Amino acid sequence: MSDTLHLSAETRDRVGKGASRALRRDGRVPAVIYGNKQDPQGIHLNARELMKQLMTGHFMNSVIMVDVGGTKVRTLAKDVAFDVVTDQPIHVDFLRISKNATVTVAVPVVFTNEDDAPGIKRDGGVLNVVAHEIELTVEASNIPTEIVVDLTGREVGDTIHLSDVTLPNGAEATASEDAVTVATISQPTTLTAEDEALDAEVAEAQSAEAAAEAEEAEGEDKAEG
Repeated sequence: MSDTLHLSAETRDRVGKGASRALRRDGRVPAVIYGNKQDPQGIHLNARELMKQLMTGHFMNSVIMVDVGGTKVRTLAKDVAFDVVTDQPIHVDFLRISKNATVTVAVPVVFTNEDDAPGIKRDGGVLNVVAHEIELTVEASNIPTEIVVDLTGREVGDTIHLSDVTLPNGAEATASEDAVTVATISQPTTLTAEDEALDAEVAEAQSAEAAAEAEEAEGEDKAEG
């Protein structure tokens, strides 16, 4: 089960782009809490504290207790917007939930025991991950940290469907388990002589292009001098 995360917040009285920019300059991130038949509440968070929680790797599938001026609100993160240049968070949407609520979350998939998969260990097969996360419906108090897929005994050519995976207790997939392909194990890729010749041709062309650009730049420098 994923750990409950905690964030401190302050209420946000002003809205709009100007107010949001001012908050970000002060090291704060604008956010909103909505849902559970209550009015939306504008808040702002400490940017460093938020980044710390984002770096846990399970921010989007954990219960987050947001402390707004001493009042703790149980939430799930529904969306985080990032700056396209700095890749820093610039806005967060939180959904209010009750203690015993049933929620839908995307849970990451992890693969174990590759060394016990003959198709990979013995035959050099390649594990192709199709579904990096699975959407589950589960009680908010029992959200799993991950879905484990055991590769023991898997051979080249095997296809692993969600129906082959043991889901955490109390969790149900939102999609048909037989219809979801989680991963496949394919034949190892072998370069042919034709592939190698093509790679060599591309490398030679890139090298020639780089040399031409360097020569052109040198000519421009001399002209400016």
